[in-house]
Amino acid sequence: MRPYAPWLLLLALSACLAAPARPVYTNHWAVRVLGGPGEAARLASAYGYLNLGQIGNLENYYHFHHSKTMKRSTLSSRGRHNFLRMDPKVQWLQQQEVKRRVKRHVQSDPHLIHFNDPMWSKMWYMHCGDKSKHCRSEMNIPAAWQRGYTGKNVVVTILDDGIETSHPDLIQNYDPLASYDVNDNDCDPSPRYDTSNENKHGTRCAGQVAAKANNSNCIVGIAYNARIGGVRMLDGDVTDVVEAKSLGIRPDYIDIYSASWGPDDDGKTVDGPGELAKQAFEYGIKKGRKGLGSIFVWASGNGGREGDHCSCDGYTNSIYTISISSSTDNGLKPWYLEECASTLATTYSSGAFYEHKIVTTDLRHGCTEGHTGTSVSAPIVTGIIALALEANPLLTWRDVQHLIVKTSRPLHLKADDWKTNGAGRKVSHLYGFGLVNAEAIVMEAKKWKKAPTQHVCIGSSDKTPRDIPAGHTVHTTSVSNACANHYEQRVVYLEHVVVRVTIEHSRRGDLQINLTSPSGTESQLLARRAFDISNEGFKNWEFMTVHCWGEKAEGEWTLKIQDTPSHMRNPERKGKLKEWSLILYGTAEHPYNTTGFHHSRSRMLEISPSKMESSKAVIFQSQMEVVEEEDEYSGPCHPECGDKGCDGPNADQCLNCIHYSLGSVKAGRVCVSSCPSGYFGDNTAKRCRRCQKGCETCTGRGRDQCTSCRRSFYHHQETNTCVMVCPPGFYSDESKAVNASSHHSNYIMCLRFAPSAIGVHPNQERLYRLYCQCVALWGNE
Repeated sequence: MRPYAPWLLLLALSACLAAPARPVYTNHWAVRVLGGPGEAARLASAYGYLNLGQIGNLENYYHFHHSKTMKRSTLSSRGRHNFLRMDPKVQWLQQQEVKRRVKRHVQSDPHLIHFNDPMWSKMWYMHCGDKSKHCRSEMNIPAAWQRGYTGKNVVVTILDDGIETSHPDLIQNYDPLASYDVNDNDCDPSPRYDTSNENKHGTRCAGQVAAKANNSNCIVGIAYNARIGGVRMLDGDVTDVVEAKSLGIRPDYIDIYSASWGPDDDGKTVDGPGELAKQAFEYGIKKGRKGLGSIFVWASGNGGREGDHCSCDGYTNSIYTISISSSTDNGLKPWYLEECASTLATTYSSGAFYEHKIVTTDLRHGCTEGHTGTSVSAPIVTGIIALALEANPLLTWRDVQHLIVKTSRPLHLKADDWKTNGAGRKVSHLYGFGLVNAEAIVMEAKKWKKAPTQHVCIGSSDKTPRDIPAGHTVHTTSVSNACANHYEQRVVYLEHVVVRVTIEHSRRGDLQINLTSPSGTESQLLARRAFDISNEGFKNWEFMTVHCWGEKAEGEWTLKIQDTPSHMRNPERKGKLKEWSLILYGTAEHPYNTTGFHHSRSRMLEISPSKMESSKAVIFQSQMEVVEEEDEYSGPCHPECGDKGCDGPNADQCLNCIHYSLGSVKAGRVCVSSCPSGYFGDNTAKRCRRCQKGCETCTGRGRDQCTSCRRSFYHHQETNTCVMVCPPGFYSDESKAVNASSHHSNYIMCLRFAPSAIGVHPNQERLYRLYCQCVALWGNE
């Protein structure tokens, strides 16, 4: 038995480490009572509880508190509480457990944080007005302001640890009707102050959204004329009741809920909303905003250093939330970034300690230049959505997601996994569909026609058990007709795709799960997580991907599960896929080709940027709009057409383009999402410019800006030119054409001879060149 002792020790250690933390129970209960508020009050009084009222907008669900029960205990309370459970008027009862929720800012060395009076010129992620080299303007927020959109009449609330309602940069836009203190059950969402300023997070996020402009204080909020409120709910025990109440605060009044928190980003937690919070999400998208749907914006998570994957977070992984990622100012992946297929888009945020951070409001009427993490990105997108809702208040919750998908762009965001899906859209697990574009969103929102009705096609569950051997990959397929025989469920064009799985496994973190769509788009639903040593597997967990957005739904779907065993487990022990099913969300009609009412074309008389003041008081209020009523084409425009409309449905009938125009006035121009081979995209002019003759791809029009060459040309790497014959001292090397199969370009290079070969007789040089070409083509044979 001695040889097995090490295995037994490892297994015992693994079991101890994998033991889940014991739940902590509170003295609060969620109770479902038939008979209305009066009956709930009677039951609470009869059994010794305090009835704290209905839970949000969840009909028949009430919040009971029992003062004589321990405030926190690792043991659930029974005894007298069983009498309430057995009452015939009580349909359901749940003692509330404390949920661990963390704010998604990056913990950093306090000595690196400076509390100054921030200025407009320091908002590098929004504008380049100070002509600094270290600035980014690609999110086009000032351009959206210039079109007259500042968030007016839009109501936003920050779900967090409270907001400082008296802050001089927030007080003018503060809205008490969009605020509540769920922790203390009163109407004042002000944070609890302490010496460490622990509860600063909500105030920082609020400033990003709606700090007042032109008041000589701190910063400019992205939607600086929006109404801003706060829900204090993170400064106390976070339970299912607390989350449900917070998500359901005045859904007919509040337009956007912004949340920059979630379960622990520790690389081992799998957690999401409880039953009541799920119902609150569903109520919000069905009933909120008078049926248009509440908009929930969520930070994707900061567990990158721990190898976390945001698909294990049920909030960012929900179809009802807009999950937002981050990029550094250089377009690089921040160290805290989590990757997953549910991320919709990206904004700028902080990076390493020496890189830019975000300027915003802070506690005690202050400002900070140290706001960090994906906590930054959710409020930025919240502010941009507020601009879009001002442009078109009738946008539904799904319309907003369509607009983000349609207008976001990869630009300079660097990732190895950028791919083009079956609908022609570039998408990445790091950045979703790319960097958000405020100007493009408001332009598109203004002319947007409501997306077709959402259809949901629930595929049959595959309950065939399949072993998952260590070191192997299991493939299983599902051929779906996308409910073609059921009109109200039929999905032709995809939006969200959900895979629901039940898997047994002794070490959950060793699993990797991928889904391939009928169009061939592969989504990584789960990556390996080194710290996840749980033996609980997944039980009906839903993984969601947006990478198939716009693709056709019908066809063969392939689920791939790979088990890469770690040294901490017995590789002989197999996992098991017990059950999986596919849920398709989308539309029966194309969302961008629906016909709508006749609309007149509006043309903006814009203020020249050179005449604008360079202070944070952006004088866009004097903008004028002239509306010209014309007898014009009133049908749908091509998806690539810009805000000026079109004279017909095709890409060559656009009056301007969202991305690039290709062609000339003489030959005709067409709007395209990306430039074809032989051209490069001029982002300033929004034109496709022709590369130098012989170049297949290039970075500019210069002869020395070629990055690959057309067939029959050689790429001279030292001069970045394309030549028909390699010059003296160089030979052509086809062995370097490693990417030729994946590109149309020819990547045969001109390489310099070894120094010993230079200076020989010309005939010997020609022979040497031929020899090198032979070696490149046929080896040393």
